Amino acid sequence: MEARALPSAAPHRPAPGRRAPGRGTALVPAVSRALTLLERLAGAREPMTLARLAHELALPKSSVHGLCNTLVAFGYLRRLPDGAFLIGPRVMGLAQAFVSGTDVAQEFNALWADSGAEPEETVVLSVLSGGDALYIGVRNSARPLGLAFSVGMRLPAYLSGSGKAMLSLLPPDEVRRLYADGLQKRLTRKGPRDVEALIRELAATRRRGYSVDEEAVREGVCAFGAPVFDATGHAVAGIAVCVNKALLGVGKGTRYRRLALDVAAALSERLGATPSKGAR
Repeated sequence: MEARALPSAAPHRPAPGRRAPGRGTALVPAVSRALTLLERLAGAREPMTLARLAHELALPKSSVHGLCNTLVAFGYLRRLPDGAFLIGPRVMGLAQAFVSGTDVAQEFNALWADSGAEPEETVVLSVLSGGDALYIGVRNSARPLGLAFSVGMRLPAYLSGSGKAMLSLLPPDEVRRLYADGLQKRLTRKGPRDVEALIRELAATRRRGYSVDEEAVREGVCAFGAPVFDATGHAVAGIAVCVNKALLGVGKGTRYRRLALDVAAALSERLGATPSKGAR
């Protein structure tokens, strides 16, 4: 989450001018470089200098300088006084446009508006974006967690409660394909260490119907997740309830597991899922 920066790692990307896997249209090199640069900064969650960006993207400094100046001019990057770059405010407009056109995000927000009450604990909604959980709905609790979720935020899906809820419904070979380079990003010392360990955890998640993040995103914070289904019976999102580990009590989080399952079921029903399709 925002409290810890994701470890630096060069992103996997097609070479400029190459065709993206499974697509028939050639990529535009300049657009590819600009988007790769934005994704790298978003993943780092910290300011990056021009020299560091050029090194990690394996591009000439002059090219990166031009890309950064253009993105700054359009508001997608901002330049700090020391010359380093951060994601700019214009990016939020893209995130909000995506969320506003997503039925599941609209229904998630309507769920709380219609009930007239906010959840006691933090509840988040995410969709799979490659190997990440992309957060499209957030209800932050007043209870302190030591971190804050926000719409547009990304986390490795194999670490987050909502992410693992969605991954659990994928075939093992699809999970292996998603993480062909291994589970490279870590936020704490917890969580699966390799893909095969993840697949075993996902099988257990699938059997019991809910996922568990036990301090893999933030030390002292646990989360319980459940998938959200649409009218066709497909999992379209994941819900997670995040809680301070000290509050789990003797029931080891039974109350919060139930809340995650109930919210996921209510949201699935709003999307047209029947109990036979949406309930696990």
